[in-house]
Amino acid sequence: MVGERYGDISVALKGHVAEVEIHRPPNNHVSVELMRDLANAFDAIDGDNRVRAIVLASEGKVFCGGADLERRDGLASGKPTMVNPLYVEAVRLFSGKTPVVAAVQGAAIGAGLGLSLVADFRIVSPEARFAANFVKLGFHPGFGLSHTLPRLIGVHRANLMFQTGRRIKAEEALAWGLADELVPLAELRGRAHALAAEIAENAPLAVCSTRATLRRGLAEAVKAATDHEFAEQAMLMKTADFAEGVRAVNERRVGNFTGK
Repeated sequence: MVGERYGDISVALKGHVAEVEIHRPPNNHVSVELMRDLANAFDAIDGDNRVRAIVLASEGKVFCGGADLERRDGLASGKPTMVNPLYVEAVRLFSGKTPVVAAVQGAAIGAGLGLSLVADFRIVSPEARFAANFVKLGFHPGFGLSHTLPRLIGVHRANLMFQTGRRIKAEEALAWGLADELVPLAELRGRAHALAAEIAENAPLAVCSTRATLRRGLAEAVKAATDHEFAEQAMLMKTADFAEGVRAVNERRVGNFTGK
């Protein structure tokens, strides 16, 4: 497990903390393959009794820019009777047993925001930005965000993020509870490791037991949420507004939506 590569995912052991890093710069876009590799790494870590906590990080300036809108390999297939394989892997990530601290150094957008919420805690730098920009695409939130985001910051603030698609800066994320600590970029990885090590110094069975209690039903709730999200996404992908939204975001302009 430690020192291995899972596709674009690396795992390195530092004491009782495993640093799991995504290597797909510049935007670290999600894909089914990347999330499967990440879930496989988490599964391997869960089976290694040397590891008591994880630091989830990514290479480059962006934590995770969400789906690649040109390739669309992180979007729904448009077939409402099928399961979105990306969300199958998302549920696997939420099913992990080992505590996770995310180091968010830049944008966590769309599915990238969803990925950051897999973690128990988020340490962020001033450059961090969080957005659920789905409505700017003419799309429905995914990756379980319709459950995980209001669970973390409350229904009202989650609704504000969902309906506006606005980017939340690091300072506001900290005030809302979306981030746990705000530190200079140069200190980000070190502080994430320090928090993970603080967790790891405790009795591991007790930590995992307590965490499991607090996250009881979470993976099942994410499964139910992603099933609903996928059905809504599949419907919206057939609309003219979705096609316009993808063009608008790629062209960095406001969409000219018609409600069709």
